[in-house]
Amino acid sequence: MTSKQRSYLKSLASNLEPIFQIGKSSLTPEVTEAVSEAFNTRELIKVAVLKNCIDDPQAIAEMLAGRTHSQVVQVIGKKIILYKESKEHKKIILP
Repeated sequence: MTSKQRSYLKSLASNLEPIFQIGKSSLTPEVTEAVSEAFNTRELIKVAVLKNCIDDPQAIAEMLAGRTHSQVVQVIGKKIILYKESKEHKKIILP
């Protein structure tokens, strides 16, 4: 992913609300499965890491991206933005 594409995705994600929250039990298989299923209908997902989670948000983002075969767009504080190109429901056209 180029920096121009990453910048474009960041601008799209700025209006998004987090649809998942990762708490004190950190990254569970259930959370991973839910994020993976969400990629069936969306291409861009924002995840919030709660304050009671002891793991590093950057590490969580890398693990989540690896398990869902997506790409980390950005990690700001405790917010993670992930992108996965959809085959059937393609809405985002990258520059």
